[in-house]
Amino acid sequence: MSKILIIINDAPYGTEKAFNALRIANQLAQDHETVEVRIFLMADAAGSAIANQSLPNGYYNIERMLKLSIRKGAKVKICGSCAEARGLKHVQLMEGTELSSMAELTNWLVDSDKVLTF
Repeated sequence: MSKILIIINDAPYGTEKAFNALRIANQLAQDHETVEVRIFLMADAAGSAIANQSLPNGYYNIERMLKLSIRKGAKVKICGSCAEARGLKHVQLMEGTELSSMAELTNWLVDSDKVLTF
């Protein structure tokens, strides 16, 4: 099984980096069942995993996109120190995500066949 790690650094809204990263993650899961997708949220991307996001109609919703990734089998981890720095450590996060560490990220890096960064 091939393992692809997607590291997202940018905030969920304001640029389309998180949006495009999740588009790729979901397309991989749809078209390549033998690929294990791993998503690591760093820096401002830690906010992508906040539960109960509400946006006006017509805007993409990062929470919905992440939920789809999780339903399709992606593993999603959030940089713990990044979340803490942004006051997110005690905020309700989406089900299927977990706070993580640099040690876990480096383990994923070493164990992944490909790494994409956004």
